[in-house]
Amino acid sequence: MIEVIDVHKSFDDKEILKGITTSFEKGKTNLIIGQSGSGKTVLLKSLVGLHDVTSGDIRYNGKSFLTLDNASKKRLRQDIGMLFQGSALFDSITVEENVRFPLDMFTNWSEEERRERANFCINRVKLENANNKFPSEISGGMQKRVAIARAIALNPKYLFCDEPNSGLDPRTSIVIDELIHEITKEFDMTTIVNTHDMNSVMGIGEKIVFIYQGNKLWEGTKDDIFHVQNKELEDFIFASKLFKQIREQNS
Repeated sequence: MIEVIDVHKSFDDKEILKGITTSFEKGKTNLIIGQSGSGKTVLLKSLVGLHDVTSGDIRYNGKSFLTLDNASKKRLRQDIGMLFQGSALFDSITVEENVRFPLDMFTNWSEEERRERANFCINRVKLENANNKFPSEISGGMQKRVAIARAIALNPKYLFCDEPNSGLDPRTSIVIDELIHEITKEFDMTTIVNTHDMNSVMGIGEKIVFIYQGNKLWEGTKDDIFHVQNKELEDFIFASKLFKQIREQNS
């Protein structure tokens, strides 16, 4: 579990996060949702230590991340997998080499062990026979799956996904959502997904945190979300005609 306790974050004199308190549960797909500029990306980056918070605390399984020494932070970061918005693959190396990259960097495993682990992860995301292809030779959806394979290569306890469906068509987005949900359950990870995609919310949102102008205005499950009495969240959810129709069907 990851706990966020009264977290504030400012850049110069502008406060972006305004006292966020919530928790993200193990074995679940936890979603942070909100409009562009709401603060959800700043919160995600604060959770992994890319931003230092101004005040408050972030705890991993009860231990404060903010008070860990550098060696302890390094060990914790090896338990973290990260799926970046643009996949962030290395164009000049193959799929297998991309997935092997964290194994080469952070383990003392033998060549055979690293190859076996990379192949396991590649097969797990259903990219058999893609090992020797370069990122430019595969589709955007396949690139996302390579990025997921790389993110789970070190068998992380925590998986962070920043807009994983960005740039994907609706059908491929569902495939990526389902894959993230499956591996969360399979490896019992604490998964946090930063998204504004309502299809993701309704598909895999086991715990949802809604951020609005730097404040946490609501949290709950996808089953709760249609019964929310919150104007800002309603405006966000029902911005499309599709979800207005769903609300009417559930009312």
